[in-house]
Amino acid sequence: MTTARPGPGALGEPSRTRAEPVEAPRPNHPGPSTGSGHGGVAALAGAGTGLLGLGVAEFGAAVLAPAGSPLVAVGDAVIAALPGPMINFGKTFLGTADKPVLMIIIALVSLAVAAVAGVVERRFRWAGLAPVSILTVLALLAIQAGDPGGWLAYVPMIIGSTIAYLIMRSLIGHLRPDAPVDPAGRRRVLGLAALVAGLGAVGTLAGQAIGGALQAANEARQRIRLPAPARPADPVPAGAELAVPGLAPYVTPNADFYRIDTALQVPQIDPATWQLRVIGMVEREITITFDELINKPLVEHQITLACVSNEVGGSLIGNATWLGWPIREVLAAARPLPGADMVLSRSQDGFTAGTPLEVLTDPGRQSLLAVGMNGEPLPFEHGFPVRMVVPGLYGYVSATKWVVELKVTTFADDAGYWTPLGWSALGPIKLASRIDTPRRGVAAGTVMIAGVAWSQHTGIGSVEIKIDDDAWQQARLADVTGPDTWRQWSYEWAASPGDHTITVRAVDAEGTPQIEASAPPAPDGATGYHSVAITVQ
Repeated sequence: MTTARPGPGALGEPSRTRAEPVEAPRPNHPGPSTGSGHGGVAALAGAGTGLLGLGVAEFGAAVLAPAGSPLVAVGDAVIAALPGPMINFGKTFLGTADKPVLMIIIALVSLAVAAVAGVVERRFRWAGLAPVSILTVLALLAIQAGDPGGWLAYVPMIIGSTIAYLIMRSLIGHLRPDAPVDPAGRRRVLGLAALVAGLGAVGTLAGQAIGGALQAANEARQRIRLPAPARPADPVPAGAELAVPGLAPYVTPNADFYRIDTALQVPQIDPATWQLRVIGMVEREITITFDELINKPLVEHQITLACVSNEVGGSLIGNATWLGWPIREVLAAARPLPGADMVLSRSQDGFTAGTPLEVLTDPGRQSLLAVGMNGEPLPFEHGFPVRMVVPGLYGYVSATKWVVELKVTTFADDAGYWTPLGWSALGPIKLASRIDTPRRGVAAGTVMIAGVAWSQHTGIGSVEIKIDDDAWQQARLADVTGPDTWRQWSYEWAASPGDHTITVRAVDAEGTPQIEASAPPAPDGATGYHSVAITVQ
């Protein structure tokens, strides 16, 4: 008996005459894809990190060197290159908004170039470095054209562009054409790009705000015309300058004057809003404005300032001609109460210094609220618009810059900034001397040894030089305007070939010799003789 087998189509089975592909089930979510189509994400990553780099550069310039602002420097370069009709067009149609608009255009162009850098970096490793480098070089050239005033102005732009490229490279490493990127990874890259862009925007705006304050303060400083002193400084005698090459000048130029303070950002104070308050243990508290101060009978005086951190033979010292009003006059107007023995001066940036009241009220000492330095308004870094200058005391207990308050108090109740950190509450400057030249090898024959010595508010009586283990020899002293300044000295030496050690020591005008024992600056100033070792050929 024959059993029939189901034929095609039997039992509801579809007829299939040839092999057909079977469709795989579709997942609920798309799987990983290659990096194709991620050019837009790469451009956004490039633009975001470019904005971060710009923010770092702008904020860094505001803190370190305002001349290093890439937006300002490039803007100035563009204005200098534009023809007159275009500048007039901008002034006519934009008015006072012309500069902000120019800044925005420069920033947008920079971000566009950064976006291109992101796209090409995605395609070819390290290729994004080329447009970033072009932007950096153009900005540095613009900074150089604007008279930066020193190498520090170039640092913010270099750091900003380096950070921008490194972060861009890291982000775009996830967007290579051959690198699988899922939507979550793409969102991660976009989120990070948005974050760094936000940080860059904050840095840029903060830098521009600080820079704007600096420009406003600078314009205010340029408008100041210092009055002629009611009592000018004594003329610098011709014999004060020994004219020895390598010897520090008797009067230190403002640009070369040392700067030591606690300010991260130099305060930008509008003299129109500046006030000095005298408070504390006084019969009456008083407030004085800048206009009131410069209309006082100002005096001019030569005073050498020194930092307590100065090492033996160090350079943290300088001499200048200061213009100001005696602090004893403003204290006399406030009338300190019995028992007070200290004045706590406060800076705009919060720094404080405790100065003995008797020093500030001493009629024989020209302690000044200074407004001028070497014939011009105080430079910003040296305390504009007003600072304290006190002969005979280290700066940490007396030379408060950007001063805004004098509190009459006691050493028992208050302390300056450095005293709780282990430095002495009292800081009289110690007698010291320094060899300025020679500092390196010289040829045999007549060699001029020269330097400076100081004992502020006492004066220098003599300086002696010793070569190796020979006897001490008297050096020649230069003239001075008074005991509140340093004094140049020189000694003519018949140098013989070989290795030699030159040592200097000083005696003050009262006959007190310089301390020979070596001690570090902390807690109240360094001591010891300064020596230099040289080779005579």
